[in-house]
Amino acid sequence: MSCISKIQIDDSNLPPPTTEIEQERKVAMFDLLEENSFDLPKREDRAVPEGPYEVALSIREKRLVFDITSEGGEKAAEFHLSLSPFRQVVKDYWAICESYYDAVKNMPPSQIETIDMARRGIHDEGARILGERLEGKAEVDHDTARRLFTLICVLHFGG
Repeated sequence: MSCISKIQIDDSNLPPPTTEIEQERKVAMFDLLEENSFDLPKREDRAVPEGPYEVALSIREKRLVFDITSEGGEKAAEFHLSLSPFRQVVKDYWAICESYYDAVKNMPPSQIETIDMARRGIHDEGARILGERLEGKAEVDHDTARRLFTLICVLHFGG
């Protein structure tokens, strides 16, 4: 499989992120670029440039847009995903993240760990949904889907 060599998030129309959201974004982008697995399936009707790929994520007309080019700038793919399947899991993810951030400040480690386990479970659910939505469009492994889901949450927070 190929990979993502560059990721851009179009947050130009979003409100300024909170410190926590900005931190989530930075960590997800760093981890994604350090290690990921992302490839575009071959098509019978047209050639698909080989990766590594540059991916731009944005929200346009209430749809999540993946705009993908080769490192040389050749258009590789663009697909639009409905945000509807993500709404509840994104809402749950941010709610549990808020609980986690509060817990880190005030609670003992055992309670923090319990909240973090719930947060990871919701994060895995978001990654699973993203993997299903990308089926036939892009091939990603679980860790890549998790990191992309975090970036979707960042976009969805303001979108």
